[in-house]
Amino acid sequence: MMMTRDRFTGFSKRPVGNPADATIALFAVSVNSRVEVDEMVNKAVAAGGSHALDPMDHGFMYGWSFYDPDGHHWEVFWMDPSAIPSGS
Repeated sequence: MMMTRDRFTGFSKRPVGNPADATIALFAVSVNSRVEVDEMVNKAVAAGGSHALDPMDHGFMYGWSFYDPDGHHWEVFWMDPSAIPSGS
């Protein structure tokens, strides 16, 4: 669930950290294809986010990450189970 910072403070008795100053979590989202990885990251950047790391291609897995406008780190990835090396 995504919500404003002010609304979020009502869900915990603990202080809310500032993701602009430190990484407080890494959110990973699995999608169905490499194309969807690129589409999601590009949409996030177009909506005010920024690129976090360059795309990573491991053959059986492809991922790309971005920071949302509040600074949260999102990793979007696709995995091809049929291409995972045996013993992994």
